[in-house]
Formats: sequence, C-alpha cells, structure tokens
Amino acid sequence: MKQTAILLASALLMGCTPVISQRGYLKDLDVEASIDPASDTKTTIQQRLGYPSTEATFTADAWYYISSVEKQIAFFHPTIQSRSILAIYFDKNGKVADMKHFTLEDGHVVAFETRETPAPGRELTFLQQLFNATPGVPITNTGNQNPGGAGPPGGGPGGYP
Repeated sequence: MKQTAILLASALLMGCTPVISQRGYLKDLDVEASIDPASDTKTTIQQRLGYPSTEATFTADAWYYISSVEKQIAFFHPTIQSRSILAIYFDKNGKVADMKHFTLEDGHVVAFETRETPAPGRELTFLQQLFNATPGVPITNTGNQNPGGAGPPGGGPGGYP
C-alpha cells in the first residue's frame, strides 16, 4: 500500500516536470565573430551558418537566424524563456553590410484584431441545423445567395437560366 502511494506520487511529480526545448538556430559565437563585412557574401554566410530561419519579406537584403528556448509544464502552453535573433544585412552586391543581435526585450507585442468580417447569408445555430436536417424532407432555399454565385437564383443577368 505504501509503495503504491509512493509510485503514484512520483508519477504525478514526473508529469509536472518542465520540458525545456531549444528551437531554431544554435548560436556559435566563434563563427559569428569571424564574419567579415568587407569580404563575406551571402554564399559564405550560408556556408558558415546554414540556411537562415527566415529572410526579409519584401527584399532579399536581410537574413534572420532565430533561436529560442521554450519551457512547457504538463499540458499547459509553452512559454518562451529566451529568444535571440542574429540579423545579417546585405548590400545591393550581396556583401555583408551589417550584423545585429536582438532578444525578447527588443520585440513588440502585436495585438491581433479579433473581430470577424460578416459574410453574406446567415449562420445557423447547432439546434437550427439539427431541426432543419429532418430525414426525408428536402432542404429549401432560404433566399441567401452563395458568395461565389454569379447572381440571383432564377435567372436574370449573370444568374441561372
């Protein structure tokens, strides 16, 4: 009985043990220090550091090597413990122009818009859908038009014949 309680307690504690995960680019300070803006190009940077985690969105003049450490306890969402970003900027000839390091403290919180754009037609609740799906009774047109439809049902310009 006592052994079972000890095993159960240890199993519960093991479930609460945090899992630490290293994700992305692994920093190598020696390689980063050896980068020479006067002579290094995109090709030599890729040979030393590998492919970037991401590139600049609208131009190809910046590469970003992103590294983060996450901690997750049991089934909870993971939390980011640390993040570092090595940004390498290139000039128009593809040579290294500048290098910068960023951390979590340099980031900004982005507030996403939660409102939804209304769509044509009406949304049915679960119960309305359930009661409308009576076996043997055909589903009638509610007068709502499919947003991808060409025009009003029943003909007319752009409609069905």
